[in-house]
Amino acid sequence: MRPPRVLTIAGSDSGGGAGIQADLKAMLANGVHGMSVLTAITAQNSLGVQGAWELPEEQVRVQFRSVVDDIGVDAVKTGMLASASMVRVVASLLRTLPPDVPVVVDPVSVSKHGDALLAPDAMDAVRAEIVPLATVLTPNLTELGPVSGIELATVEDRELAAKALLAAGATWVLVKGGHDVGTASVDVLHGQGVRRVYSASRADNRHTHGTGCTLASTVASYLARGYDVPSAVGAAKEYVTGAIAAGFALGEGIGPVDHAWRFRGSTS
Repeated sequence: MRPPRVLTIAGSDSGGGAGIQADLKAMLANGVHGMSVLTAITAQNSLGVQGAWELPEEQVRVQFRSVVDDIGVDAVKTGMLASASMVRVVASLLRTLPPDVPVVVDPVSVSKHGDALLAPDAMDAVRAEIVPLATVLTPNLTELGPVSGIELATVEDRELAAKALLAAGATWVLVKGGHDVGTASVDVLHGQGVRRVYSASRADNRHTHGTGCTLASTVASYLARGYDVPSAVGAAKEYVTGAIAAGFALGEGIGPVDHAWRFRGSTS
């Protein structure tokens, strides 16, 4: 029997901690076959992003059709989309998928080190073109304001932003709390008439490169395996919490989470 098929549409991280590389590791660790469409290539390591180059639109289109038309997909995850024009290209491709294929959208705008991964004028395109296609949208607190178009001055504003994104067409919105303060990392899943909280103790570990990519890819993996959205998010939260706890030093800066923590049998 073949495993479920999950496609990531995102940028490459040459350091292997985030992007396409993190997506494929997370997919393998969570029981699915990962496939990829690269939108951009970065020169990236534990210290930051030294360069980024968007791929030609035709290359992106051909990669997508090559995979989808022959192999097929059971779920899709999107990550770094780089520019407004690339957002529109990816949106047009996603619209060709069968309506029952779930799409997990990670609205990536900056790297772990604060380097821009999305052109300043592209977030409006994400809101207009990609958000309405999202089965699950996974903004962190840095991305939530820009993607919703709401300034986040209070905790209540987060709720308003999530509701605005639901109104814009996202089926579910997972507001990630990793950038918040406190001893717990609290994520809140919003749906029509549903609000569910997922909480985990914070690990005393600064090596957290790739957390957002990993979470979104894991959610997509469990959706491809037939889980409903709240259950997929719960399974992904558990996996990512363990991966963060087992994150390791690599290079001179921020190391990656450990996608293989379950296989190593330890989170220390």
